Amino acid sequence: MEVFERPVPIDKEVSWDKTKTIMSKTDRFGTIEYANEVFIDVSGYEDYELMSQPHNIIRHPDMPKVIFKVLWDNLKKGENYHAIVKNLAKSGRYYWVITDFDISKDEKGNIVNYFARRKAVPQEVITKHIEPLYKRLLQIENASGMEASEKYLVGYLEEQNKTYVDFIMEIMNEHEKAMAQQNAANVTKVEDKKGFFSKFFN
Repeated sequence: MEVFERPVPIDKEVSWDKTKTIMSKTDRFGTIEYANEVFIDVSGYEDYELMSQPHNIIRHPDMPKVIFKVLWDNLKKGENYHAIVKNLAKSGRYYWVITDFDISKDEKGNIVNYFARRKAVPQEVITKHIEPLYKRLLQIENASGMEASEKYLVGYLEEQNKTYVDFIMEIMNEHEKAMAQQNAANVTKVEDKKGFFSKFFN
């Protein structure tokens, strides 16, 4: 049972320091046991509002359920999983993150806790790759259920001969390469200008 009413989503992004890492710790059922200051600042909830709440307190309705299903299927097997997720802040604003997990087990090998790290995702990656895919999955889910959206996701990834994590890694790498090339081109332009003017004035 949820103690807090879910906020009404508004189509505005949370303003936050995207160099920082959002961290949380949950038990094996996904109940929050710890949230760092960045999590508190970005989500807009106080720490006392987050403790003992299910982590899906920040789940955004734009997220297809199938992404969480695949995420949990992997985590329950003790496998780390990188997913790109749109979260819902207390204000109704959204923020996009990519996840990384450490899985803690007891001496019998049973999962006890999940430690999650989340970083911001470049807007271009969201706009170009993630939003179109997630919108399609959500439409399929709303029309035909989660099983249908999972089949679509499997087919979409099979066509590219990739797992979801490979797909995420590739689109993030593509973006980083493009940014590196752009930065290198900008540096060359600046050097060209400096070279031109130093020659010109000498």
